[in-house]
Amino acid sequence: MGMQSKFDLYRTRMTRIGRISTDPCASASSAQSVFYHTIFLSVLIEDAWKCLNDPGKKPVRSDHIIILDWIKNDTSVLDLGCHEGELLSLIVNERNARAQGIEIDEQAIYKCVELGLSVSHQDIDNGLSEYGDESFDYVILNQSIQQVKKPDVVLKEALRVGKEVIVGFPNFAHFGARCQIFFRGITPLTPSLPYQWYETPNLHFLSISDFRDYCRRQNIRIKSSAFIGNNVFFSLLPNLFAQTGLFLISKYEQEQPPNTHQPSD
Repeated sequence: MGMQSKFDLYRTRMTRIGRISTDPCASASSAQSVFYHTIFLSVLIEDAWKCLNDPGKKPVRSDHIIILDWIKNDTSVLDLGCHEGELLSLIVNERNARAQGIEIDEQAIYKCVELGLSVSHQDIDNGLSEYGDESFDYVILNQSIQQVKKPDVVLKEALRVGKEVIVGFPNFAHFGARCQIFFRGITPLTPSLPYQWYETPNLHFLSISDFRDYCRRQNIRIKSSAFIGNNVFFSLLPNLFAQTGLFLISKYEQEQPPNTHQPSD
């Protein structure tokens, strides 16, 4: 059975017994639904690993599996900061997507070319003027938004070019980072923030709550979200416990979105 059908199988099974909503990443309405929501995501990723990981190959990352689940078959994808093309290659192979990448690191581009990917050498801080409005079904900014000089400009351009945008970033408010700052007074080192202060490519340090607040202020719709830490998914207090935040966002069809407030952890 293919990975897509297994995703659908788990989603259908859990929905029928009333333990999750039809959107596996939607906000839960009760403690019980949050509990089953977390179980669902854990089962999903464990099964996806079995489907995708061949012996001798590098394991598929948790965030890549979630992103893959959000992307529909036979769609168009633009990956901004595609690095060595691991995610882009996965999307092409598993979703039959028409995919392009943009990367600034020449050595990473060579790796992408070896995988047969279409990648251009470009600095996304300079904008995406060569692409028209809604040129792609999805634009991806995974582990790259915190590395650009002008994240606000890049996000607005991504939302212009893509019908939906997927954003993933390390959560600087993870409790491990908080403890290192509070008790040791040092720049934190965590699995999602693995660099020393003098060698980090990260220019901006944001939290899950920061991004939620940004979306609220900028009238950006959060359609789905997932929060990961050590291959475990968190629904409760993700700003405290999750090391990585993933968001599926889009522009609101109307100018003014609902005035909702996301509590901080």
